[in-house]
Amino acid sequence: MSNCSASPTIRTNRPPVTRQSRRSQCNSFTTHLALSSSSRTPLLTLWTASWCPTCHTTVLPLLSDLVASGVGEAHGGVALAAVEMDAPDLMGSASSSYENLALTYMITTVPTLLSFDAGEAQVVSKVTDARKLADRRFLEQWIINEAKRQGSRGGGGGGGAGGVGASTAIFGGLFGHG
Repeated sequence: MSNCSASPTIRTNRPPVTRQSRRSQCNSFTTHLALSSSSRTPLLTLWTASWCPTCHTTVLPLLSDLVASGVGEAHGGVALAAVEMDAPDLMGSASSSYENLALTYMITTVPTLLSFDAGEAQVVSKVTDARKLADRRFLEQWIINEAKRQGSRGGGGGGGAGGVGASTAIFGGLFGHG
């Protein structure tokens, strides 16, 4: 049984919207992912770093405000969690069962916005463009689109009708195809 310490709440309208403390980050991430999956509520994750001013002064406050104000509620709502990539637990020892979360979800830049639906990362809709992450209208529409998933798992890249096309869209650009 995991012993996750409480983390400070930013805002909430569904499962907890939190900024995770360094010590409880991995366990909290796993807990939030399990809670959102069991409640069929998409989990929006903002991947940040302690040294990223854009993450903490622009993107996170904007996302928190949009989620707290009810954007996406008409479609079932979303949960939001900030994940700080340079936290010791993420980059930690080999004994940590949650190490290298950023590598697991292909997070290579901050800020990155990644949604999880039914426990699966929605890599097709991942946002890394800082201009888009600071654009209120873009984020409103993105949140609404993610809220509409509600456990449908669309866009994960591995299953469903669009699995092959999704991986081509993701990896094709890396190798000059697509």
